[in-house]
Amino acid sequence: MAVPGAVTTTGLVVDGDEHRLIRDSAAKIAEKYGHQYYAERSRSGENIGELWAELGESGLLGVHLPEEFGGGGAGLSELVVVLEELAAHGMPLLIAVISPAICGSILAAHGSPEMKRDWLPGIAAGTRKMAFALTEPDAGSNSHNVSTTAREDGDGWIISGGKYYISAADECEALLLVARDGGHAAGGRSPLSLFVVPVDAPGLTLQPIETALISPDKQFTVFLDDVRVGPQSLIGVRGKGLRQVFAGLNPERVLAAALCNGVGRYAVAKAADYARQRQVWSAPIGAHQGVAHPLAEAHIGVELARLATARAAELFDAGQDAAQASNIAKFSAAEASLKALDQAIQTHGGNGLALEYGLADLWFVTRLMRTAPVSREMVLNYVAQHSLGLPQSY
Repeated sequence: MAVPGAVTTTGLVVDGDEHRLIRDSAAKIAEKYGHQYYAERSRSGENIGELWAELGESGLLGVHLPEEFGGGGAGLSELVVVLEELAAHGMPLLIAVISPAICGSILAAHGSPEMKRDWLPGIAAGTRKMAFALTEPDAGSNSHNVSTTAREDGDGWIISGGKYYISAADECEALLLVARDGGHAAGGRSPLSLFVVPVDAPGLTLQPIETALISPDKQFTVFLDDVRVGPQSLIGVRGKGLRQVFAGLNPERVLAAALCNGVGRYAVAKAADYARQRQVWSAPIGAHQGVAHPLAEAHIGVELARLATARAAELFDAGQDAAQASNIAKFSAAEASLKALDQAIQTHGGNGLALEYGLADLWFVTRLMRTAPVSREMVLNYVAQHSLGLPQSY
């Protein structure tokens, strides 16, 4: 929301009063924990419960959710500020994109009044979490090929199938799950429906996926063997799941961009500080253009990505079509953050690989953002087709 009054500038992105207060609040909490806390918890397999609880208590996790359900009544733009600031302190939290952003946004837009009252206050307060279960091994980026099936059984549903690369499923009470409606098959493409499925439901199994990611949020394969859920588990309108899920997918792209932008800020700041202090042959290495120019270029890339992200969030909050802007923001932020992190590591020389400098252990989670939540190739496909009017290539 636009707030008149004094502004403060963080790079090219200008904060109004409300955004400045949100950024300051997020930064104050983030400074208490920092990258070392994030990295140690990631490597040990422990959760970040203290940080998450404090973010919830401060109102930052639910800043975008409706006030009547415990949120702050603001928008995606405000949540972008929170997630970027956490990542700018070396803590890119995937679960923050998933539970409050994707799941919270979908429930706020399409959940029943009972479902909203049940879930949204806890999600906003950080006392409850929900994972998002869309991806499948054989469907890839094609949501139409989802094979997990929900079929009616009495007054409820029986769900069978599997999901892949489901983040933080072990931390959550339930999955917001996308399933093919087994009772409404038509023309080779069955409509999709959305369900809230408890992770402790009989027949649901989580299997960890071993990855190179250093993150407190782990990845899982989810197996569903005739998992029964009641009628209250259906979100919104049966068979309209693909349309409903887009209430969460554009925010997902925008907030993935926010994480990347924060990592980019973190990397450039650490590298610039190192380049000012590190002396070789009696001069700071930052005095050499071979060091200074690549860092300046990395900074420019991150700042442009931040502007694209702010614009995408602004369009979404205004109720306008934010698909193109969200995809462009995610693409530019992923590319810029990876370049910034790589250049920061290079600036540090051998120290860039030392854990004490807090750079190399962010590599894989930053690299992930070129692939997830939508790959750079699919973004290029979208822009080529919808922005440039070129023939569909897939």
